[in-house]
Amino acid sequence: MAIAKALEASIQGSSLIRAMFEEGERRKIALGPDKVFDFSLGNPVFEPPLAVVEALKTLTQSEQPGTHRYMPNAGYKETRDYIASLMADESGLAFLVGDICMCVGAGGALNVILKCLLDPGDEVIVIRPYFVEYDYYFKNHGGQAVPVLSGPGFQIDLAAIEAAIGPKTKAVLINSPNNPTGVIYDQKALEALGGLLTKKSAELGRVITLISDEPYRALVYDEVKPPCVFNSYNNVILATSSSKDLALPGERIGYLAISPLHQDRALLGQAAPLALRTLGFVNAPALMQRLLPMVKGAKVDIEPYRINRDLLYNHLTSLGLDCVKPQGAFYLFPKCPIADDLLFCEKAQALNLLVVPGRAFGLAGYFRIAYCFQTEMIRRSLPVFTELIKGL
Repeated sequence: MAIAKALEASIQGSSLIRAMFEEGERRKIALGPDKVFDFSLGNPVFEPPLAVVEALKTLTQSEQPGTHRYMPNAGYKETRDYIASLMADESGLAFLVGDICMCVGAGGALNVILKCLLDPGDEVIVIRPYFVEYDYYFKNHGGQAVPVLSGPGFQIDLAAIEAAIGPKTKAVLINSPNNPTGVIYDQKALEALGGLLTKKSAELGRVITLISDEPYRALVYDEVKPPCVFNSYNNVILATSSSKDLALPGERIGYLAISPLHQDRALLGQAAPLALRTLGFVNAPALMQRLLPMVKGAKVDIEPYRINRDLLYNHLTSLGLDCVKPQGAFYLFPKCPIADDLLFCEKAQALNLLVVPGRAFGLAGYFRIAYCFQTEMIRRSLPVFTELIKGL
């Protein structure tokens, strides 16, 4: 067989999220889109802000020579300067252009970070539930996931993380606002985690890097402000993108930011562009890099997301489901009314309601709803949720 054994195994265990999405697309063709309620994939239907659309028009019509050529692998200096200034303003730390590497989305940024950090057999601690494709990212670079269960309300369980840290621990990966729960880790929790990692790094004689995956940072509700992870621990690398805050998931533009306090700051700044190149990304998309400084302050209107969240949360909890109210992102992660989350999702699918089983995120017994869709569709889905839950 020509295909690699590792990839063959990955195909066989392919993402349940994508499987549900593809099933939804098939049903929409067969039954009509108004008959299917697809909450499977976090693929926002809302369009980018007007400022983004206008800036893109300007960029695509530009006659400036070199607009579409290669640039330094880390990205355009003016874009990285802009990002560094944003990071400095938020954190109070002296970010420089060398601390920023423009990447092909947050997923690309995470792969670059892991390429920089991991040796074969190194372990990365991740908090369950979590975005399951992290597992593939770790394997890409010879690493091993060490999942630990979250605490009450899906918050950080410090004792569980401490118990999981060992001689092979190279990093801890957090995601806040979180996919799939919408939970935000507060400043106190991050500072406690930073204190633990400082202590354990000293005990082990090796740096444990805190990787913070933050593509949903701008999508928060109820006047909550996510804390700055750079103020909780020295050895931090952030990965993020404009997929969600500018509604540009298909354009694949993001970046990584290395803390100026990271013990290996200089080496990481040199390693990231090399990793970007050797992974085959070469550079982040040129037009999208030029776009970001042009649309400073722009972001999608989060009010439709808040309305959707409240509609679904209020309805599902009124039916008796146990659910943590999300503070950010655009996901709900309720507990299933029956123990078997796969069976629950099959019964939902029989009503043309597509949700993702919690085991796809490392936590069986729950299911995920993505609510980044038109409110009208969500309103029409509520009686179907009622039929499903009451039928069980």
